Formats: sequence, C-alpha cells, structure tokens
Amino acid sequence: MSARSRATLAALILALAVTSAPARAQTRVGDLTVHAGDVPRRLVGYGIVTGLDGSGDRSFGFGTSGTPSVRSVVNLLRRFEIEVPPEQLRLRDVAAVLVTAEVSPWLRAGGRFEVQVSALGDATSLRGGVLWMTPLTSAPNEPAVATAQGPVRVTGADDRTFIPRVGNSGRIPEGGLLEVDPPAAAPLSTKLVLRHPDLAAAQRIVEAVNAAFGAGTAKLEDPGSVLLAAAGERAAAPAAFLAAVDTVVVTTRPAARVVIDARAGTVVAGGAVRVGPAVVSHGGITLQVGGGAGATAEGLVRVESQASVQDVAAGLHAAGARPQEIAAMFEALQAAGALTAEVIVR
Repeated sequence: MSARSRATLAALILALAVTSAPARAQTRVGDLTVHAGDVPRRLVGYGIVTGLDGSGDRSFGFGTSGTPSVRSVVNLLRRFEIEVPPEQLRLRDVAAVLVTAEVSPWLRAGGRFEVQVSALGDATSLRGGVLWMTPLTSAPNEPAVATAQGPVRVTGADDRTFIPRVGNSGRIPEGGLLEVDPPAAAPLSTKLVLRHPDLAAAQRIVEAVNAAFGAGTAKLEDPGSVLLAAAGERAAAPAAFLAAVDTVVVTTRPAARVVIDARAGTVVAGGAVRVGPAVVSHGGITLQVGGGAGATAEGLVRVESQASVQDVAAGLHAAGARPQEIAAMFEALQAAGALTAEVIVR
C-alpha cells in the first residue's frame, strides 16, 4: 500500500471515529446533584381566576348557588363589604382553581417563585385569566406562609391555529411570594444526591472531584449518592467547600431521552437519538421508518432509516397528527425496539 493510500485510509478511520463517538457535554457538579437534605417545601392553595372570556366554570351560568365556586366568589366579595345573593350570580368569566408550588428550603421572605394553576370545576380554559391573591400553606389547617397572584400563562394557547385546545391549567412565573421565613434548616450535609441516579454518572462525579481536590475527597456510595470528605480548612467551612465542589466540571454523555408534551405536541430529544426501521399505524396515520423519505399518500409519513427524532416529529406534524397521537407513536416505536431511548410523556 502506497504512502498516499495509507494516509487516505487513516483519514477515513479518523473521520469514522469522530462521527461515531458519543456526544459529550461539560456539566457542573451542581447541575447534576443536590445536597442531601435540600428537600423543597410544597405549598398549596385554593383561589379564583378572573377575567376569562366566557370559558369559566359553567356552574356560574346556571345559578347553582350551592357550588364551592359560587360560595368562594360570595366570600371574596364579602371581604370588601359587598353582599351579593348567590342566586344572583351569573358569571362565566371566573373559575375556581388549585394553586401549587415547590419552594427551595433556603428561600427567604420576599423571595419569588413559580406557581402552577389548575381548574377545579368545569372551566374549559384559563387563558387570559388573572389569579386573585391566594394564600398558600404547606399543609391543611396551617397558617399561610406565602401568597400567589398574577396573569396565568396557558401552554398551547395559540391564536395562529383554528384547532380548539383545552387550557384548564397553566403557570405564573414569579407569581408566588414567600412572606414568612422557613424554619431553621438542618446543618449542611457533605453528601451529594444525584438528580437522576446513574452509576456511570456518579463515578464520573467522583473522578472529577478527586482530580480537583485530591484522592479520597469523594467516594461512590451508590448510583444515587456521593460522599464527600472535607479535611483541614475545608472541614471548618463546609459551605465554601460545597460551593467549590458544585463548580467542578464533569464530562457527561447526554441521556438518550425523548420528552413529549401530550397537550402542545412539543417533542424534545437528547443524546442524538435515532429511529430504526419500523411501521406504526395509529389514528389514521401510518409512519414508515425506512424505505425512503417523504409522504407518498395521504395519512402516510415516510422517513429514512436511522432518521432523527426531529425528522420523525416534523413528518408527523406535517401530516396533521395530534399531540396524543404523536406520543402514542413514539411509545410504540420504543416498544417495538426501533427507538432505544426513554420516552417521557407529560
């Protein structure tokens, strides 16, 4: 073999090695783990969303004065010294909702957080509504520690489509306000808990921490936790030590995971996931992976073998598949072995 041929072959082997190497990313330890004992506080409350465009609780329109929604509005008005007989209420722009949130155990009074809002009654949509100031508690029969209010953002509400979408749940970014300091937290623990337990990821964290602070600093306990041993000055300042550990960079491989929003139809894939040959029929749409690309007939979606998740999702969207159908097809691909990734439907 000539020198030129050997050089060409070496370049080809190098190119194949580069393209076949698994994708890797640089991630901080603090993004992969939490400190043991950092358990978030869960808050809940009952409130009223106003300003709806006729999509509120139907009970308001039929004069059923005994419903919780009507009584809530009556009690709300009574706080402002306004008395309205329940049987006189004819509202369709109000909905009773449940408000939930998770708050960091270290958040202090004055801190803001996101809240989730979901309809309790038969409201068809919370789009355009505003949550009335709602007290939040950590458990029933306990005093309120926070409040929530603000405009509700509904996922999937889009003026550019004529397809009606139910939006009886939403969120309010920065809509919660902590008004009472949390109880005294336990001392900082030197154990790291992985957000997503994985033996290989835990081992990479141990190796990265030991490389940064010396052998024996980190020890693998199990796939979900890593023990830290702080010595000398580090033991005297555990907070500073943990902060330094959080900044250590770990080389990770993105998880093979496909996340699907069953309401909006959003599909997100990680880890360079590919789809193998398969044929799936569901809801009047047939997906054929392999045998060429392009739609050859109505209701038929064809993509090449080893196509990306994005290509498959784009083809299904173009064929008019509904979000639930897209989720069902990806679950079927996983069950058939054509998709070797975790499928999460939300």
